[in-house]
Amino acid sequence: MPSLTNTPATPPDDRLRSGLRGAIGRSPLTSFFVLAAILSWWPGLLYLAGWSPMPIAGFGPFLAAVVVLAATGGRPAVTGLLRSMVRWRVPARSYAAAIGLPLLISGVAIIADLALGAARPQAADWALWTGIPVSMLAILLVPGLGGAWEEPGFRGFALGRLEQRFGAAAGPLILGVLWVIWHGPLFLAGQILWTDVLTIVAAGVVIAAVFHSARDSVFIAMLLHATNNAVGGGFASQLFDGADSTRLGLLTAGGWWLVAAVVLVRLARSRRPDTATAP
Repeated sequence: MPSLTNTPATPPDDRLRSGLRGAIGRSPLTSFFVLAAILSWWPGLLYLAGWSPMPIAGFGPFLAAVVVLAATGGRPAVTGLLRSMVRWRVPARSYAAAIGLPLLISGVAIIADLALGAARPQAADWALWTGIPVSMLAILLVPGLGGAWEEPGFRGFALGRLEQRFGAAAGPLILGVLWVIWHGPLFLAGQILWTDVLTIVAAGVVIAAVFHSARDSVFIAMLLHATNNAVGGGFASQLFDGADSTRLGLLTAGGWWLVAAVVLVRLARSRRPDTATAP
């Protein structure tokens, strides 16, 4: 009979790490979204106490993706994500879309809002446009400042897995809904408008398309997000108040949904079987 004293005992810390790794490995997507919430929403208590200007940490999804990738794929998986975040050699059309779409959608929304009777902004408000490039770079480079650092998690990790499970069209839409839920603390704090629910879901579809056009470059998704936050949040949303601001939000959402509809139609057509019969 073998001696029990010769059997090495597994330290409690090792058992805990093994158990967590196994749980993450069994449900990586669920684990990601749970961790993204935990690692993002913790500033809410500080916000309620008046110690933080934001109720959410925008780099939470990035950290969640790193944790899940480390548990399921190890260092190579984490390295792959990090490399995608600096993959800048992509088709020029991806840069044009990442920078041009936010400018176009916000610009048309501003013009339409004014045409529908919105009060004209003051000269000082118009002058805010000069800060767009600096704001865009800050959001892109500084973790948690703006929304760019959400992209390694939502697009770099979650998008492809949702598309594999639900399809190229449904995957981004489902992610968009989950993305809205992740923004919950910002809605509760009144820091973003209710119209952003519509914008976020549509923008999720568009960002997915631009991300794929750039050969799944997280950097391009981050650039698009940073540009939109700088143009929409740092400039356009500062021009109007009250009902004019709400109308701008609806017009902006309409612009994103128009582009998203084009993306979804193209996806549907690309997957439609060829029903033509040979003569």
